[in-house]
Amino acid sequence: MTAAFRPGRIALHVFLVLTCLVTLSPLLWALYASLRTYDDTARNGYFSIAESLTFDNFTSAWTTADLPHYYLNTLIVTVPALVLVLLLSSMVAYGVSRYSFRFNLVLLMLFTAGNLLPQQVIVTPLYRLYLLTPLPAWLSDSELLLDSQLGLVLIHVAFQSGFCVFVLSNYMKTIPAELGEAARVDGAGVFRQYWQVILPLCRPALAALATLEFTWIYNDFLWALVLIQTGDKMPITSALQNLKGTFFVDNNLVAAGSLLVALPTLVVFFTLQRQFIGGLTLGSTKG
Repeated sequence: MTAAFRPGRIALHVFLVLTCLVTLSPLLWALYASLRTYDDTARNGYFSIAESLTFDNFTSAWTTADLPHYYLNTLIVTVPALVLVLLLSSMVAYGVSRYSFRFNLVLLMLFTAGNLLPQQVIVTPLYRLYLLTPLPAWLSDSELLLDSQLGLVLIHVAFQSGFCVFVLSNYMKTIPAELGEAARVDGAGVFRQYWQVILPLCRPALAALATLEFTWIYNDFLWALVLIQTGDKMPITSALQNLKGTFFVDNNLVAAGSLLVALPTLVVFFTLQRQFIGGLTLGSTKG
């Protein structure tokens, strides 16, 4: 019996196919519902063959929820937060991985422990802190840190930095120390060693982290709901509320809006898929 027809291999492929179908079934069902009209589902139910398929729900969701405006709001929060997280985390990771000092391990443990703290625990104290923190007029259109997009950026940087420091510090430890020593002999200072020697070698890890962090920050709903009070400043995850009425909800329209909201994360993942997988598998074949 050839290896391709072994019962164990066949069972493994069947299991993987079923797992993929179970995982993709909510997305496929949302796509199917978004292509149906409300009248069709009202008459025949959602578990029926569609009478006709249309893209009208996507057009209506785009205009009704004012998605371009909320895409821009999300971009204003996500891009600065992502850049600051990767920049600051790489600096900390460089320090704790390339230099030995008294509180080296304690500092790394402090950043890593931040990932163990549930975000919901600090909602109330953080809300009160933002409520009492004034901002200069040139820095934000809000008088307080509360109800400002800057506040969202800062909270994302604070919560996402711990994970990035942990990943980058472990990756930087695999880079030979001789590279930094050679750069130091050539007259390179600490920042130049970090910026021109170590950071370019961390591109696979940075690409993998950028994919994950973009998805996590983009999909945030909790902090936007707690810290933003003005509807026009809300990110894209809150725009779906515009598709719901007080007494009536068109689930087909909501499904179409949900797919449009999820589209940028899919584009980012498929664009950086090779770098993402490469960053996750680095070192897996080393002895």
